[in-house]
Amino acid sequence: MQEEIIFAGFGGQGVLFAGQLVAYTALAENKHVTWIPSYGPEMRGGTANCTVVISDEPIGSPVTSHPSIAVVFNNPSLEKYESLVKPGGLLVINESLVTLPTHRTDITIINIPGTSLATDLGEVRLTNMLLLGALLAQRPIVSMEMAKKVLLEKLGESKAHLHDVNLTALERGWALSREAIPVEDPA
Repeated sequence: MQEEIIFAGFGGQGVLFAGQLVAYTALAENKHVTWIPSYGPEMRGGTANCTVVISDEPIGSPVTSHPSIAVVFNNPSLEKYESLVKPGGLLVINESLVTLPTHRTDITIINIPGTSLATDLGEVRLTNMLLLGALLAQRPIVSMEMAKKVLLEKLGESKAHLHDVNLTALERGWALSREAIPVEDPA
């Protein structure tokens, strides 16, 4: 198994943290993993993306030109990455900010109103956890339980007041994704 994931959006949306969380969770599950961030010079509002590669075997290259999964937080990210997702891949879209139509019929597309739901939960920065939950519902590249455990470790005690709301966002994204396209559980 090897999955190549791109998380892309504006700086300040938690794009890099979502990728880090997947990478740390994969490490906790004893998988091979790489995480490469890329961001513009602006701290907030500039472009930000990261590539995560997860594999059961050593990874030949941390770079991918055709990811199996893309999680896009805004229109520029959709424009850049939709066409690059491998056939049979997954595209998770923050439909609160992505207003452009999609054009692919050979991939699974999940639309989650991430920013709107995060705002309803009281913290717009939860968009990343909603979209990550949606990804994990469709492609369990890491286990949800381990992702929750690693999330709490990474937030730490200094952000204990954010533990419950982050877990809620992760679970809500997972549930919405499963409702959008039910996934057959392996028997």
